[in-house]
Amino acid sequence: MTELPKTFDPAEIEARWYSHWEEKGLFRPERGDATPFTIVNPPPNVTGSLHIGHALDNTLQDILIRHQRLLGKDALWVVGTDHAGIATQMVVERQLNEQQQKRTDFSREDFIAKVWEWKEESGGTITGQLRRLGCSMDWANERFTMDPGFCEAVNKVFVDLFNDGLIYRDKRLVNWDPGLKTAISDLEVENTEVNGHFWHFAYPLEDGSGTILVATTRPETMLADMAVAVHPSDERYTAMVGKMVKLPITGRLVPIITDEHADPELGSGAVKITPGHDFNDFEVGKRAGFAPADMLNMLDAEAKVVQTADGLVPDELIGMDRFDARKAIVEMIDAAGHLQSVEDRVVVTPYGDRSNVVIEPWLTDQWYVDAETLAGPAMAAVRNGDIDIVPKSWEKTFFNWMENIQPWCVSRQLWWGHRIPAWYDEDGNVYVAPDEAAAQEQAGEGVSLSRDPDVLDTWFSSALWPFGTLGWPEETDDLKRHYPNDVLISGFDILFFWDARMMMQGIQFMGAAPWKTLYLHGLVRAADGQKMSKSKGNTVDPLGLIDQYGADALRFFMAAMESQGRDIKMDEGRLAGYRNFATKLWNAARFCQSNGIGASATLAAPPAELPVNRWIISEVVETLGKLDTALAEFRFDAAANTLYHFVWDRFCDWYLELIKPAFVGDEKGEIDEETKIVAGWVLDQIFVMLHPFMPFVTEELWNGMGDRHYDLIVAKWPDPQVAIDEDAASEIDWLIRLVGETRAARSELNIPPGAKMPLIVRDASDLTKARLSSQSAALARMARIESVTVDGEADGSAAQIVVDEATFVLPLEGVIDLDAEKARLAKSLEAAEKEAISLDKRLSNPQFVEKAKPEAVEKARADHAEKSAEAERLRAALERLG
Repeated sequence: MTELPKTFDPAEIEARWYSHWEEKGLFRPERGDATPFTIVNPPPNVTGSLHIGHALDNTLQDILIRHQRLLGKDALWVVGTDHAGIATQMVVERQLNEQQQKRTDFSREDFIAKVWEWKEESGGTITGQLRRLGCSMDWANERFTMDPGFCEAVNKVFVDLFNDGLIYRDKRLVNWDPGLKTAISDLEVENTEVNGHFWHFAYPLEDGSGTILVATTRPETMLADMAVAVHPSDERYTAMVGKMVKLPITGRLVPIITDEHADPELGSGAVKITPGHDFNDFEVGKRAGFAPADMLNMLDAEAKVVQTADGLVPDELIGMDRFDARKAIVEMIDAAGHLQSVEDRVVVTPYGDRSNVVIEPWLTDQWYVDAETLAGPAMAAVRNGDIDIVPKSWEKTFFNWMENIQPWCVSRQLWWGHRIPAWYDEDGNVYVAPDEAAAQEQAGEGVSLSRDPDVLDTWFSSALWPFGTLGWPEETDDLKRHYPNDVLISGFDILFFWDARMMMQGIQFMGAAPWKTLYLHGLVRAADGQKMSKSKGNTVDPLGLIDQYGADALRFFMAAMESQGRDIKMDEGRLAGYRNFATKLWNAARFCQSNGIGASATLAAPPAELPVNRWIISEVVETLGKLDTALAEFRFDAAANTLYHFVWDRFCDWYLELIKPAFVGDEKGEIDEETKIVAGWVLDQIFVMLHPFMPFVTEELWNGMGDRHYDLIVAKWPDPQVAIDEDAASEIDWLIRLVGETRAARSELNIPPGAKMPLIVRDASDLTKARLSSQSAALARMARIESVTVDGEADGSAAQIVVDEATFVLPLEGVIDLDAEKARLAKSLEAAEKEAISLDKRLSNPQFVEKAKPEAVEKARADHAEKSAEAERLRAALERLG
């Protein structure tokens, strides 16, 4: 046994133990015959750094994997990073810009070589940061989405989907980023409210019979208008339907059509339809019979005005930036007398999350996956229970999205990424194949081929993560053993971008759902409940929190606050509290060590005769049962709070206090060996149960309490092999309640802490009398009781305490100044009641509740509850005085 240092220093033990675990291969010990348990981490971007969402997500995963490892499973936590096409290409391009160079100065191959060079030198910062958090991942088999084996898997999936008719090329609208010059996913679009305008234009009818009023927030798009739509039931426009409108500026003739997209209650009820530049208009255009190939496009890849197919855009607008064109077009329409009015309006505007450029709906040829067909089996897997979504409340959202799923655009106009395995001949025929030789064989000898320049969306490749990381398409032992995975832990915000797509691809290519359970956690929000963002300046650096409070405290905070279906509010006060919790355990272990308590030699609970020892063993059994249930149900908060209550309240505050006399020695000077053995066993159970949540401090204490044959990370999960001792549990719980009530009464009545008092007991049952006899020493020491009289009478005023059937009386004559104490309590009660009433009136005022900041309302409610409880406590104290 090595003497534990007086001070708990998280930083020193964290680095030392993590290196030890990793070097010894303890994150995936050899357990070939054991039951497998598998999770895969959502692969962070290779450009990324640890943020608070990563800290939550990976803490929850590590809790599960450490728990399963302690249960003796062949626990595999697959780790890796995503090549992050856009993000990585931007990083390298920025570096080139600093050297007065740009991507197009290099060949594609030379640029990709520079990306790989960056990846080897600077990529993967986040993997080191995950280690600091304590993540026990299988680093020996770390994967990367651009690994050769993974690239082979991606190519095979693309080719097979194409051959099955589930991947195709089509002309559709995409989120186009003019800054990056590529299509991007919805997840990479941030909708922001900006101050804008609503322009009202009067479009003249071709027959000269009048005008129809339309409104738009993007007047430049009128250069590609193809119709004006009104609602079928809108009687104001019945006579106009079918007529033609002559557009200002271009002079193009477009029809007035009916479509339910037009809202009669919004503006004039008539809307301009630009199917090549608006997602809603695209659908209206298709319903009106416009083929995507015929839809007009008025912008190039840089969002500058180009000539439309009908050649009607004025020359002076060609090449103009879209926002400059907006200003010019409004001026031209106004000059022609067609501008009716302009109103200020807050407009929700899409921005690229990386380029910070306004996103343009743009009509291009892209590769699409038939997501609707793939969604069917995924939905069936959830319905028939092959996949359990936790919390269940997310199922409705899942089905709503999947039932209305759109074709999935999987091509990106980048250089870095998985290049699409498609080749074209000079006539535009496409040949999809695993490699160029196979494509050439399809095309025929002598046919000149050129490869598709696009790469695949990173969500496409990462959708293969549950099986691609296990060696697929090879039939590896890992694949046979660890697919399907057991659990996926994910933020709800990527349910559709990643989770649902893994379901689709897993079922399509493996014939089985990728995991049995999908656990969706919430977001970590700022203390005031706002979403964290760099623009708001309210983000929190988890590494800074680890530096300040330790990784164990941060992990325990995450677990304790992770309540299914709710977001987490950042609270550094709670973090400090959990650092204190680790310190409390440290000091408890030092106390035990100093009294000769060391490592336990048994997995089963040791035999015990003393009620206090039988009680604490029962407490372990009860805690273990609650903990097992909570972990099985993914109730991380319940699991953490169960442990906190047991360690702090039952073990540290009560058990160690109750057993202190055992270390003093009896009249012969002999120390109670039973208590030492039981205390050591209980402490070991605490280390094991708490280890998944706080791995560093528990490993340090486990090894510090004695010579071990193995480290805690690969120890065995508790198995006490005894039932709860109801008699002992009842007796010690009675003692704790009596001592607690006595201490509370003494505190409330300002009885001097050192004053020893007599205790008179009335109406006691035989059981209570027996307990008073057996626990008299503990009562005397812990409640400062000098004598116990059964069925006696108190002279003068006394405080009364009721525990079970008995009344316990503390005589107060000569102990305190009763009149002064009554006056003090009455004054304090009046102040507490006054404040509680004031807060109640404020909370009863609808204007305060509706208009005040949410955090102000929440504070008022908390203050009201606190003052009401204080008043109740003071009222009870006054009643005790009679």
